[in-house]
Formats: sequence, structure tokens, C-alpha cells
Amino acid sequence: MIKKSIYAAMLCTAIGFSACEDYLTVKSPDQLTSSTFWRNEADAEAGLAAAYSQLEYSIDTWEFAEVKWPVEAYREDVVILGSDALNYQNWVELSTFNYTNGNSQFSAYWRCNYSGISYANQVIEKVAQIPESAIRAERKAQIVNEAYFLRAYYHFKLLLNWEQIVVRDAYITSQEQLAKPLSSREEAWEMIIADLTKATSLPSTHTSENVGRATSGAAYAYLGYAYLTRAYEESAKKSEYLEKAISALKGVTGYALEEDYISMFNGTNKNCKESVFELQFTMNSSNGANYRNALHRWIGVAELWGWDEIAPSEFLYREFMKEGATATTGRFDSRMYETMFFQCDYFNDETGRVYGYNYDEWFSNDEGAYNRPAFRKFMPADYAGLEQSRVAINIPLMRYSNVLLMLAEAYNESGQTSLAIPLINEVRAVHGDMPPMSGSSAEAIRAQIEHERILEFPLENLRWYDLRRWGKLTEAMQAAGRNGFNESENSFYPIPMVELNSNNQIK
Repeated sequence: MIKKSIYAAMLCTAIGFSACEDYLTVKSPDQLTSSTFWRNEADAEAGLAAAYSQLEYSIDTWEFAEVKWPVEAYREDVVILGSDALNYQNWVELSTFNYTNGNSQFSAYWRCNYSGISYANQVIEKVAQIPESAIRAERKAQIVNEAYFLRAYYHFKLLLNWEQIVVRDAYITSQEQLAKPLSSREEAWEMIIADLTKATSLPSTHTSENVGRATSGAAYAYLGYAYLTRAYEESAKKSEYLEKAISALKGVTGYALEEDYISMFNGTNKNCKESVFELQFTMNSSNGANYRNALHRWIGVAELWGWDEIAPSEFLYREFMKEGATATTGRFDSRMYETMFFQCDYFNDETGRVYGYNYDEWFSNDEGAYNRPAFRKFMPADYAGLEQSRVAINIPLMRYSNVLLMLAEAYNESGQTSLAIPLINEVRAVHGDMPPMSGSSAEAIRAQIEHERILEFPLENLRWYDLRRWGKLTEAMQAAGRNGFNESENSFYPIPMVELNSNNQIK
């Protein structure tokens, strides 16, 4: 990802504005201010780096996972909370749906996304004012369009989790600007779509030193995702938005499915041919850099020296086994073995598939071996990595498989059923080693898409948004025994108390 700079610390954010008040009102001859910082291309790049930095939630090495996965994943039926997670009430209540608007985790999620929006707004406004003598026109345009992409992305994440949000489309320079009412979902979608449309003019690729930056492919992918989601929300325009989703998703070109599925999640194949947009981490700590995290401890179960915060659910385990051992490998869907460790001949064949040992050598007690499925996805590739206290495994945020399955869904929902089947089968064949799907009706394809998305995206935190899009939240939560779920209250999170306390325009 774009290199981050110390200058990022100098930029004010909308959230926590009071901490920046002196910075905005007091002029100092020996300090940069918002009016003097934006001088040239280097400053523009530094400002953009600050906007990218919020993808990591501005949280330290140990806590990176403690916002993203509880907020996005704990509601899902494909995961359960690990034993240690039960010690944190602010995490547990996300799964049991008895949270209040004071929950610390989604409050941090809200704050970090708005911080990203604030940084992006500064880039959009201030870089445009840098004279062309100090920055090349094409670089200025690209930097501003990347900021549009990031502003859209952060708003998108908020709109997936809150029914209404505050659209922040201007850089805040006064206390009064903080007070702004919630926008309707339609207004928020319009802004997101407009920004992503601007970002489609970005380059399709970047140089190796700028890998991870937003591309036209990423813009088209999220534009398609936005239209697909909106198609379900606004039934009167469903056909129109489905066609726009198809058009946008077909604009995601130059990518291909990665044959080695697990390599995308264990740090051995970063920014591969399937990666459309990816959160970057590195073990490089020179000059005080710290872009590592303890994700493997958070994802890992106690037997694998983890903290035991999250695990596959019984539902996910059974979904992987649903089609039986019909893969070309003679086993279950290959993604099952790539996603989780579990008791089976594959992991007990004396070849050391579980960090040099058999599964039963790790997962056993005084009474012998037992079957405890544990996530393999986002865990280190080898024993040496498992031993490290920190890792630098990238997080794919948008993959080409998601593009293909969204495109299949849009085709199917728009009556172009025959065009959906080859896309589904392509994902099945490359990632799961599975035979072509059976059935050709719209309903069969709809069910197959749900099945494929369950198997394809565990821990990538798409399931909740899929279920809500399809109108299946209540059904899924009841099946999972999540009796605390109330669709009218829990489909979205409540506006955090910190926002209500600082914004008198929200009732």
C-alpha cells in the first residue's frame, strides 16, 4: 500500500475535532497547518497516505483484529465466539444482539471510518489547490481520484453497518460543521456511486512500489457491489440497478482466479492475480514503521497458541460437507481444507500438514484426540510463522471471485440465468475442485450462489450483508440459535453514543 508518512499525524480529523481546535485556530511560524501543508506532490502523497491508513482502523499491533472481526463477523452464522472472547462483554453482545449504542467496538469502527473520510476530504479539497508548477496534472488527478475511491469505500462500510449515516462530503474546518443530520440511504448511495464513478478513471495497475493502491478495477468492483446492494433495497428500480451492477462488474478486467486458494490468506502470495483491493501489512520495521499485527493470535485457537477469539461454526462445517466427497481430489470441497483444520485423514496422514504434525498431535486431551474445527485461513503458512509474535498477512478486501459471484447473482436476478452458471462453475472448479453445479432454474442458481459464498468467504465478513440483501437474516439467526436477534432492531447497528453527543442534528 501507499507508504505512510509522519505528515499524517498533522492532519485533523472530523471525529475528535475538539482535539484539533488549537491546531486550527492558532498560527505558529514553526509548524505546518492545514493552510500551509499542501505545497507539492510529496505533500499530496503524504495526505493520501493518511487516508489509506484508516483501512487499518488506526489501532495498534495487538488490537487490529479486535474491531474489524467482532463488528463485522460476530453476527454471522458461519462463526462462533472462542472461549476467550466470552470474557469481553462488549464483544459478546455483538453476537447476542444485546448491545447498546455505547458499544466500544462499533463506536471505534464508526470513528475510524469517519477519520478516513476526513483525510480523503482534505486530499480532494487541498490537492486541487496545489499549483501545477508543484505537481504534475496527471498525478494530481490520480491522487484526487484515489481519495474519491477511499471516501466512497469508507462511506460504503458505514452504510453496510448502519441504516443511516452522516454523509461527510466536505473537509470540516469549524466546530459548527460537525452538526449535520443523517442522510437517507438513497442520498448516501448517490454520493458513494458518484465517487466510485470518478475513481473508475484510475490506472488499472500500479508499479511494484505502489502495489495495493486503488485501481480502476477496485472502483468498478465496489461500484458493482453498490448497485447490486441497492437493487434489493429499492425494488422499484431493481432492474435498472441490476443492469448497472452488471455493467460495472464487467468492467473489472485483468484479473483471474488464484489456483492456490490458501496462499491468498497466509502471507505467501500477496497481491496475487485475484486480488482487486487488499489491505497491506509488512514485517519491515525500519525507521519505526509498525505495520505488523497479531492476527494469527486472534484467529488461532489455544491449541495453536492463539487467544481463541473466533472459530468456525457447526453450520459452516456442515455446509462444506453438504455435497459430499465429490471434488476431483476425491475429498470434500478443497476450500474446506484451506479454510479450517479439522479431524480427518487429510490432516492425519503423517505428512505434517498442521505445522509439521498431525492434527491429532495438536488437538488432543487426556482422553485422546478430538475434533475441534479451527480456522486455518489467515494463519501463518509454517511453524516459524506460528512462533512469531507478529505477522504481516495481507487482508484481501475485494477478490475476483467475489466479482464473479456478484456478477452471477446480478445476471440471475435480472433473468439472464444462463449467464450465471459458467461464472459459478469457474469459482467451483478453481477454488473448490468441485464438479459443475446441478440445476438450471433461477431458484437453483440462487441457492448455489448462497452455498458458494458461504464456502468462499469465511472470515472475509460478507455473510451478514449477503443475508440482509437476500432478506434472510431472521431465518439464518433462528437456525443458528441466535434468539436475541430482532430484525427491526438488529439488522443495522444503532448510531454510536459518541456521535449523538457531538452532533445535535441527530435525534
